[in-house]
Amino acid sequence: MECNPGGDYPQVDKAAYIHATAVIIGKVRIGKNVFVGPHAVVRADEPKSSVVIGDNCNIQDRVIIHALKESSVDIEDNTSLSHGCIVHGPCKIGKGCFIGFGSVVFNSCLAEGVFVRFLAVVSGVSIPQGRIVYDGMVINTKQKARGLRIKTEESKGFAQGVIKANLGLLKGYKREA
Repeated sequence: MECNPGGDYPQVDKAAYIHATAVIIGKVRIGKNVFVGPHAVVRADEPKSSVVIGDNCNIQDRVIIHALKESSVDIEDNTSLSHGCIVHGPCKIGKGCFIGFGSVVFNSCLAEGVFVRFLAVVSGVSIPQGRIVYDGMVINTKQKARGLRIKTEESKGFAQGVIKANLGLLKGYKREA
């Protein structure tokens, strides 16, 4: 964990687990029971930028979270950012969201329970509560965002299972530390 050029250090709850290869820089606040996996990068190093990660989130392998100058990335509780995805601020990710493998979310607001599948792009939009962005979709207009379907029960169950699995990993890693 490193200080940013402005002198801000990360604040990490003692119940969180940060893998030794993860990089956390600057004005970052990480909540309780958060799992940050190998090679994840969380950066709030530009002036007046910040990142807040709520409780019970998982930031998996090779995830990149970065806030631009004078912006923030806010990730609410029980959210999963899966392998290799990018969340670039300004951004707000609501409670219980899931961002799939290799997806990119930039300058957007995802309401509670949004499920972004794999290799999708969400840019410059607000997505209503409980919607699903399917594999490979590009959602970059209000019209596209409004046209998204409600997520399925299968998607809800999958997202909840990922949270449960990563909380189990967190407990195992914390025991070993």
